[in-house]
Amino acid sequence: MAKKPSSMGRQKIKIAKIEFKNHLQVTFSKRRSGLFKKASELCTLCGVEIAIIVFSPARKVFSFGHPNVESLIDRFLSRNNTNNNPIADNSLQLVEDHRNANVCGLNLQLTQILGEVEIEKKRGESLDQMRKTSQSQCWQVSLWLMRFLILLLFFGDNGNGIFDNYDIMPPRTMPSLSDLHNHSLGFDSAALF
Repeated sequence: MAKKPSSMGRQKIKIAKIEFKNHLQVTFSKRRSGLFKKASELCTLCGVEIAIIVFSPARKVFSFGHPNVESLIDRFLSRNNTNNNPIADNSLQLVEDHRNANVCGLNLQLTQILGEVEIEKKRGESLDQMRKTSQSQCWQVSLWLMRFLILLLFFGDNGNGIFDNYDIMPPRTMPSLSDLHNHSLGFDSAALF
């Protein structure tokens, strides 16, 4: 019986700062989501209130809080608010930075969405203009074809038209396309329509 090769599986990693920037960002994202998931489970299982604020390597702010981050930090600061308390002052600055980062992020998203809405609006206007132009051209072609068919009815396709049984007949030559377009047929073609 052949021996099954062993897989690498989960291995222990050395706990030290990751040197490669790409690996650092991937590891941060995975560990952050894992940390927030564990915090959520702890809240559900034990009924605790938790606030976590994390700054990424790119200096972006991420937070998790149950019931919410701001109320827990405010409660923490009011509890530890003694004069000249450096921890409370730093915590207050951290809360303010978190709020400012959230506002900046939301403003950036709003600006991007408004830009996309404006692009789509211009695109819609352009499509409306194309549709109107197309409809106008379609009507022009339809009118031209209708006039041509009426002329065929009166003159016939081989020179035998509806006037063959009458003494008064129009000329027996077939009008050219330019004649049809320019309406120079020797009689008022507009009166037919």
